[in-house]
Amino acid sequence: MGEDFARLPQRRGQGAELPANTTRASRPRWPDARHYAALDLGTNNCRLLIARPQGPGFAVVDAFSRIVRLGEGLATSGRLSDAAIDRTLAALRVCADKLRKRNVSLARSVATEACRRASNGAEFIARVRDETGIMLDVITAEEEARLAVLGCHALLEPGDGPALVFDIGGGSTELVLVDTRTTVPTVIDWHSAPWGVVSLTEASAAGAASGEGLAILYARMRDLVTASFAPFADRVGLPVGTPRLLGTSGTVTTLASVHLGLSSYDRSVIDGLIVPTGAMRAVSARLAGLDLNERAQVPCIGHERADLVVAGCAILESILDIWPAERLGIADRGIREGILRRLMQGGA
Repeated sequence: MGEDFARLPQRRGQGAELPANTTRASRPRWPDARHYAALDLGTNNCRLLIARPQGPGFAVVDAFSRIVRLGEGLATSGRLSDAAIDRTLAALRVCADKLRKRNVSLARSVATEACRRASNGAEFIARVRDETGIMLDVITAEEEARLAVLGCHALLEPGDGPALVFDIGGGSTELVLVDTRTTVPTVIDWHSAPWGVVSLTEASAAGAASGEGLAILYARMRDLVTASFAPFADRVGLPVGTPRLLGTSGTVTTLASVHLGLSSYDRSVIDGLIVPTGAMRAVSARLAGLDLNERAQVPCIGHERADLVVAGCAILESILDIWPAERLGIADRGIREGILRRLMQGGA
């Protein structure tokens, strides 16, 4: 399956050499028109992408990403906190300013699990509209899954039989089984689990664990996620033939960066990377054995992700348990790119 997206030129960072058995999918560029925008407000991140059509894909003209932790404390209170709302509104004001400056012709802004779950979600959506002019559409977990597939499926390795695409978010994880015999993969089955890196971290009371407590904490996380995946695992069974697996999320891009030993994140190296799953398990096990301060010292994790990355590791390993692929495709693209493709094709 060919590449669908043009990208801005990007530089390689230090330590960008690929380890043995690691490959990167080829990604051609396309030549330039009207500006479209996609905004994805998740439980943990606020991301904006502005692009113009180019060839069969698009060229990115502006982008923005900020960790806002909108869903922080949601698992215990059932509400979006004032502090989380303030952080998120600050990020959305930046997005609104970019939308105005780029003279965007058509945009779609979506919100996911945190706004689906919060008792004050509708109140927050109204406040965003009043204060920034951004109209957030709270989408279902099913649409979230389909948009993620639409945005990243070009990076699936060629092969026969169904492939599994997953998106580890802040408040939920979507698993999508797809048939790739069509130009755009057909969804065979999908599942949304209520565990993302924020919700799982909070439910597991992760924080100051150290020593033997780290192993107990990780096992607790794995048990919670495995139980939530069980209905999907029972329905799809073990894969037939050579399993193909593609992940789109901050978790997989971060773990892939750690695997490569990058000193700082470099999208041009990570997006389209294909990594042995054994290497990803090894990285997960190593990080799960570090305490919070030790994780914060690891390049590409730092203090912003140190408290959440172990939950991401637990979710990833649980996915590998039910879909034992030998290789994992890494996508630094997903919902926003899926929205842009729909907009440019005349869809909603």
